[in-house]
Amino acid sequence: MLPCSEGAARLNRQGCLSYESASVRPMTYDCIVIGAGAAGLIAGFTAAERNKRTLLLEKNPRTGVKILMSGGTRCNLTQHTDNRGIVEAYGDQGRFLHAPLSVLSPADLVKLIEDEGVPTKVEETGKIFPVSNKAGDVVAALERRSARSGAELSLGEPATELVRLLEGFEVVTPKRRLPTRTVIVTTGGLSYPGSGTTGDGYGWARALGHTIVQTRPALTPLTTNDRWVQELTGLTIPDVLVQVVPTTADPVSPLVLRRAKGAKRGVLASQRGSFLFTHFGLSGPAVLDVSRAVTSHAAPQTLQLCCDFLPDTQLEMLDQQFHQECASEGKKQAMGVLARLIPRRLAESVFHQLELPAELRGAELLKRDRARVVQLIKRCRINLSGALGYKKAEVTAGGVALREVDSKTMQSNLVPGLYFAGEVLDLDGPIGGYNFQAAFATGRLAGLSV
Repeated sequence: MLPCSEGAARLNRQGCLSYESASVRPMTYDCIVIGAGAAGLIAGFTAAERNKRTLLLEKNPRTGVKILMSGGTRCNLTQHTDNRGIVEAYGDQGRFLHAPLSVLSPADLVKLIEDEGVPTKVEETGKIFPVSNKAGDVVAALERRSARSGAELSLGEPATELVRLLEGFEVVTPKRRLPTRTVIVTTGGLSYPGSGTTGDGYGWARALGHTIVQTRPALTPLTTNDRWVQELTGLTIPDVLVQVVPTTADPVSPLVLRRAKGAKRGVLASQRGSFLFTHFGLSGPAVLDVSRAVTSHAAPQTLQLCCDFLPDTQLEMLDQQFHQECASEGKKQAMGVLARLIPRRLAESVFHQLELPAELRGAELLKRDRARVVQLIKRCRINLSGALGYKKAEVTAGGVALREVDSKTMQSNLVPGLYFAGEVLDLDGPIGGYNFQAAFATGRLAGLSV
């Protein structure tokens, strides 16, 4: 760290460090928030409501671009759970969220949005959306609160440099140089780069001495070269148990596997939920939730996705049920009988993969072939080739190391006056509103702490 007597540390967007002689400048702002997304908007108006002279800088021509894209443009705000539910969903990272959630719980977040005239609803999955199904209503609510707070907002003005002064900081943009007492970095990660998240905050944090945990896409679709998968493009199955396993591992077969316990017996990750076949491979909430195990693996091509398409039915029970129905309706096509248990397109694919004639009647289905059918439904293995990456990832795993940030204030443990909130941190949760909840809560706490 540069001694105060020598001057100021200058950080450009790439994180390169240089020095300049420091001059004493009057502080234009008490706080500058870099990035007006979920974390930045709430951090900005929270600081301003505490009578802090606050500026929000946003490189895009409007705020909340990623919010507008989220949830299929509907914006899954948070999950219908309590603080403990959010903490548990994050696994080991969850401990970091105790203090942020104490100042903005899921219920607090819902109230904040509804107080701005945007009613919300809870869907069957526990996801909370605006009743209008319009992400723009959520952004508008945050903008209204921000406008009332007195926070200054500058759109289309990216921060290009961050300079540490003798006292405070200077944020440099293409238009001006802005002295400030404190800075809150809410620049996001690398996911959805079209929304402006290009990882600027990582370079600034690294140059100031922070550790950046290796970043990788999370909540991203998976790819496969298995032709039969691509032939089922567009087919959605509402309840599938998926497990990421090495090609040499045996799948685990309980009815329900908790995400946090997925490491047993060679299973790298597991989840249960909706499943979608696509032209490139696999998507849907269950697949997105286990994608981190694939993107963080050194050789994703050595992994498979093991799928149980009927997770509520044990293998032996399915075999018995299929046998009974084929026997009682022996003159009907066995594939037609199977299509009563699973979607017809999937049933056709099963028979095709096993090279069983489509016209085969129930009475003609041999025991060994019936066992193969049942095995393929309950323990279907799909060879993985990788993932779609940041372009389609909903969040970024990795980022500013949590041990170097005070979870009670969101202030850097290394640089006084520097705060972090949102996706720039090494925080990534499952699908279902958990990541927005963490972003809003850490932003709120940072705004209360500057």
